[in-house]
This record gives sequence, structure tokens and C-alpha cells, in this order.
Amino acid sequence: MTFEQLMEKLDALEARCPKLGHQVSFGYCRRENGNLPCSRTPACWQHRFHAEAVLRRLLTPEEWDAAFSKAPKPRVDSLLEAIEAAKTRRSASP
Repeated sequence: MTFEQLMEKLDALEARCPKLGHQVSFGYCRRENGNLPCSRTPACWQHRFHAEAVLRRLLTPEEWDAAFSKAPKPRVDSLLEAIEAAKTRRSASP
């Protein structure tokens, strides 16, 4: 099996996302942040396969650092940002 075939199979696997609260594919998780993976991807998928090893093979060192080096925002900050974004969208709509 080639690495591309392996990635096709891995991308189709699904697991419950603690961030979104529903099932998502590994393919979604590894592209959730633009072209970068969600910062939780290694932890969320470690019970199924060695996600860190797969991601290290796919990402450059710079991409790895961009995805996993900074600490995630506290949940309260994320919620406040989402509320502000919703207020902005609501006031901009006719």
C-alpha cells in the first residue's frame, strides 16, 4: 500500500470531535485550520493510529510549529470571539 492509499483510508476514518460535538473525518481534522490541522488532532486520534507520526510526515517543520506550538485559546476567549462575530454579522445584515 502506498502512502497516498494509506492517507485515503485514514482521511475517511471518523471520530467524535470534542470541539464541534459531532463526528468528523480525519481528513477534516488535518485541514481544519486552513491547510493546517486542528491543534487537537494528535490527541483526538492517538487511540486509532499514530496520528503524530502521520502528521509529521505530511507537514514541514514550520507547518508543524504553526499548528501545534502555540497554546490553544481558552474556551471562554473562543466563545467571546464567536459572540462578537455573530453580533457583527447580525448588525451587518439588512
